[in-house]
Amino acid sequence: MPVARLDVTEAVGQRTVTVDKPSYLIGRRETNDLKLVGSEVSRDHAEIAQENGEFVLRDRGSRYGTFVNDEQVTERILRHGDRIRLGRGGGAEIVFSTGDAGTAAETQTASASAIGDLRHVAALLEGLRALGAGRVLDDVLALVLDSALSVSGAERGFIMLAGADNELEFKLARSRGRITLPGRYFEASRKIPQEVFQTGQARIVADLLDGDLANVHMRTIQIGIRNVHCVPLRVVRYVDKQDGPVDEQRIGVLYLDSREKGSLLSSTTKAALETLATEAGIAIENARLYRETMEKARMEQEMRIAAEIQRALLPVAQHRGTFFEASAATIPTRSIGGDFYDYLDLSDGRFAFALGDVAGKGPPAALLSALVQGVFAGQGMETSAPSETVAKINAALIRRAIDARYCTLMYGQLGPDGKLAYCNAGHNPPFVVSGANVRRLDVGGHPVGMFEGMPYEEDALQLARNDLVVVFSDGVSEALSASGEEFGEDRLLEAISTDLNADTNTIVDALVAAVKEFTRGAPQSDDLTALVIRFKG
Repeated sequence: MPVARLDVTEAVGQRTVTVDKPSYLIGRRETNDLKLVGSEVSRDHAEIAQENGEFVLRDRGSRYGTFVNDEQVTERILRHGDRIRLGRGGGAEIVFSTGDAGTAAETQTASASAIGDLRHVAALLEGLRALGAGRVLDDVLALVLDSALSVSGAERGFIMLAGADNELEFKLARSRGRITLPGRYFEASRKIPQEVFQTGQARIVADLLDGDLANVHMRTIQIGIRNVHCVPLRVVRYVDKQDGPVDEQRIGVLYLDSREKGSLLSSTTKAALETLATEAGIAIENARLYRETMEKARMEQEMRIAAEIQRALLPVAQHRGTFFEASAATIPTRSIGGDFYDYLDLSDGRFAFALGDVAGKGPPAALLSALVQGVFAGQGMETSAPSETVAKINAALIRRAIDARYCTLMYGQLGPDGKLAYCNAGHNPPFVVSGANVRRLDVGGHPVGMFEGMPYEEDALQLARNDLVVVFSDGVSEALSASGEEFGEDRLLEAISTDLNADTNTIVDALVAAVKEFTRGAPQSDDLTALVIRFKG
């Protein structure tokens, strides 16, 4: 039986294997006769079959192809010295040989080569171990560059990563000795990095002065650079049930250069850099995800604190006096919202209340809501008429010139005699429920913070004992069901009319429960706030 062997050069060194079976299988699967790793090696990539005294190489339907002497093949009779490559580039180099298993001279040559590869192996293993522990993105980028420079012997290098628009952005440049190069860009032609990122193919230029390259890369040549090696950084994901990677995402490029012609072209260097680039892509992506996770956690913590502060700014939900009782509830659509309510006990014995709804949601609305509430607390302590107080709040917001931000506001003052004076600044008209009769409070003007110098009107009415004043934001009346139907004011009145003699806290709870039941299965679309006041007489 003829004797054949494969001389395999990988990132971790060299080995020689004997083709000693009629069907010799090669691929990423553990059960293959020759198991290889690499982003472009399929689980069942190729086989070498012995037929009629010859060795025939066949591709087994691999994703990235099988090449002999840089020519893609599906089947080829192998000859002594043929170079086999699995995939488009990088990874292991395989040389097919026939004859004896190896002479003493060949063994000595392989040993010398293996000893020469120890520097690459040591640098690579050190870099990969460090990458596995990296969490901070800047540290991971520095580790990648330092490992690449050590493996390749290049003089300097940089990393560019794809941004949100998929355009390459410069991140870090290093030189030998673990020195970070200053500046926010790298003095070299961007043509090669952009080409490598777009095609996903490594690019090696032994001498930029050769051929037409000089004109294209004149800027790089002018600073003395002759040799360039640029490889893509990518994240490859595998699944067990399919052959090869199911998803390959290019996230950037690793660029290395040197003033020495052809210094980066050894097979061991190429294999080591291919392995390093694959691991670096994963490490960089993990570091970016880790940073995003930490930033998200920090934002969530800040939002929790903001929500606690916003809740602390609101008064206790239930407030009682000798002639009234009041209860309120607010549920923001996010952790913080733009609705607020407040109570004030005026110096002349009247009870003042307000409910506001700032345009928008989230942090911007919450900040403006806190501002309006603060201005109200300052202006409302005066015993001015409701229309005057609302006009002062409007003027205060206009002075701050907050573009496209305004607030609807209902402000009322209730006296011990049952007289209710109010001003409605663009808010949903509240209801006064007196037995079977319902009145709407709709006198006032535009929302505050919208127009300068706007006049505001007010109205007054007499409440009877046990009359209810129901104030609510549009998050209540306009709450949407799963089918897109609005809750509406009729359902609102029905919810509070279930037991008009109940205390105000029970009525508010019943209203909130009715809204939640109506919107079950639908996301909350707006902040929800309700305030119920009873005049006890």
